[in-house]
Formats: sequence, C-alpha cells, structure tokens
Amino acid sequence: MAPRASLRVVPPARGTASLVPHFDVTVHIVLDDFGKAGPVYREIDEEDTTLGSVVDDLLTGQFNNPVRVVAFNTSEGWSRDVSEDVAREVLRRVVERGRPLAASSRQFVGAYVDEDELLRAESGAA
Repeated sequence: MAPRASLRVVPPARGTASLVPHFDVTVHIVLDDFGKAGPVYREIDEEDTTLGSVVDDLLTGQFNNPVRVVAFNTSEGWSRDVSEDVAREVLRRVVERGRPLAASSRQFVGAYVDEDELLRAESGAA
C-alpha cells in the first residue's frame, strides 16, 4: 500500500508581499479607424493610457481617425465609453492653452459636442 499524501494550507506570514500585482488603474484606449483596413483599438504603452495622455495625443494628431475612447478599471470591475468626456476635455484644453485642434481629431470631437461649441473653442471665444 502506497503512503498517503497530505495537504496542509499554510497562511502567508505577516509582512510577506503578495504575488498578485495590484493594478488599480483606469486605462483609456482609442478606437482608431483606418478606412479599408478597418477600425482597431490602438496599441500604446501602459504609461500612455491615462486620460491626460489620450487627450494630449488627440490634440497633437497622433490618431488616424479616432472614433471612440473606452475606459476600464479591471480592479474595480467596470468599463464605459468616455468619448464625450474626452471630447469635452480636448475642447477645454484647446481654449485653455490656445492650441489648435489637430485635423484628424476634429471629426471625433465634432461627433460628441455641438458644432457651435467646437467653433467657439477653435476661435478662442468659448
């Protein structure tokens, strides 16, 4: 007869670091349309997935034809379309910094805000 194996659960010692990383961050990804090649969620570095980085990239025309921005936080268990929020933040920065809106981002912003609001922001009168 073979010896019986036993299993014993040992609780972690106090002060022992967890092997599970803590990723409580909100990530923003952009759906970019490449025409005949189709839309794709753009691959970007982890540190460039913040709201501020995405807004800066929209201001400087880093996307071909941005269609949507989705934010998610896996630690908190949520995701949502934040396109309108992002479009409004882009407009706020256009006015605040006196920066022109990149041509590739204008259609994106125009899809989520009123055309008059967009024109006022671009003219600096918002």
